[in-house]
Amino acid sequence: MSDRQHCRPVNIDELREAVAWAVGEERTLEVRGNGTKADYGRPVECSAVLETTGLAGIDMYEPDELVMSAGAGTPLAEIEAALAEKGQMLAFEPADYGAILGGEAGRQTIGGVFAANLCGPRRIRSGAARDHLLGLQTVTGHGQIIKTGGRVVKNVTGYDLCKLLTGSMGTLAVMSHVTFKVLPAPETCGTLLLTGAARATLLGALCRAMGSAFDVSSAALLPASAAARSTVPDVSAAGGEVAALRIEGPAPSVAYRISRLEDLLHDGEIECARLDPDGSALLWREIRDVALLDRQAPLWRISTAPTAAADIAGEREDVLFDWSGGLIWATGDERGDLRARVDATGGHATLVRAS
Repeated sequence: MSDRQHCRPVNIDELREAVAWAVGEERTLEVRGNGTKADYGRPVECSAVLETTGLAGIDMYEPDELVMSAGAGTPLAEIEAALAEKGQMLAFEPADYGAILGGEAGRQTIGGVFAANLCGPRRIRSGAARDHLLGLQTVTGHGQIIKTGGRVVKNVTGYDLCKLLTGSMGTLAVMSHVTFKVLPAPETCGTLLLTGAARATLLGALCRAMGSAFDVSSAALLPASAAARSTVPDVSAAGGEVAALRIEGPAPSVAYRISRLEDLLHDGEIECARLDPDGSALLWREIRDVALLDRQAPLWRISTAPTAAADIAGEREDVLFDWSGGLIWATGDERGDLRARVDATGGHATLVRAS
């Protein structure tokens, strides 16, 4: 195996052998699925590639038990298609960064999702990827096979290695198989759009909605430039900043909760409008995949307290607020002003894409 620079194991034993070879030869490995996040963050300098796409396929799916197990190299699209047939979903709504990182959308693997701890706008209600991972089979950096967690939602197995390994980007171990919980998809969804007010007022409205009893599943704010890029007509034609609240569930409940949110938030400054389910699905996919910002400029991912979002972003147009302001996507920042504001408020900034 000493002459191989590209490893593509098809089972756990070959995966262990590949890692053991790298250890013995003192070679560094770039662990990847389809490489959709190869340009995410700091560049990797490795002498060999370990590809997990040979570890593919859904091994177990029990819809009644709300659990699925699959090889780490299984395409996410395959998993979501299987779930959709049974009216189920990955509730953490994994984002697809393929396009914003210069690649193709729709190619990521389930292992990559958990390795990066990906999640979307629904995180504020359903949690992140690590909150849905039940069990793992991995190979450590010493070439040892480890199984952790289990195959049931209620499982007590001591120290939760699943949470530790999720988000580690393949630096602690190579995932070969993952077991995770799934949930029923909502019957319908609707979105309440808020416009006509200043940014701080709209962000405050999002926080008020999240603190209400109306079970908002997602809350975001688009500056005028981001809203204008949307393919949803009611959003792109707004002519200013647009805040959005997503409500999901049975149709009568969704209609009632949207109506009550209108009563709560509508005033002389804020104007309200509604999106239908199709428009809602499209808008939240655009927000999830950060599709409404400049794809050429450096891209920052900022985690902060929602109450600090307005102070961090100021009046910048090159931003997008998700998680009711707890997550800010921003482009540019050549002078470092944004990073300085994040440091001052106790937040955390990651350079996702360099120019």
